[in-house]
Amino acid sequence: MKKKILQKLYHGFVQLHILHHTKQDPVYGAWMMEELKRHGYNIGPGTLYPLLNKMEQSGLLTKEKQIVSGKVRKYYSITPLGLEVFKDAGKKAGQLFHEIEGRQND
Repeated sequence: MKKKILQKLYHGFVQLHILHHTKQDPVYGAWMMEELKRHGYNIGPGTLYPLLNKMEQSGLLTKEKQIVSGKVRKYYSITPLGLEVFKDAGKKAGQLFHEIEGRQND
């Protein structure tokens, strides 16, 4: 039960990570998996690519295909809507984390 609840929460965190990194530069899936792993999220392609596609369909990301070393690589970038969502969610997350940190120091 705990694992399922945490997975649901982490799903939102992963989306914020994706928006954060696509705000800086376009990213591709394999790089994003490694970056997420660095933050403790062990996400495989069967989870990440459907998530990226859903985010693209929702208008948060755009996708551009490029040929790299003879192979097609899909790069994802944030859209204006994605940036707006990221900023709003970031404010809410910041408020929550500030509150959590304050209570842990009590």
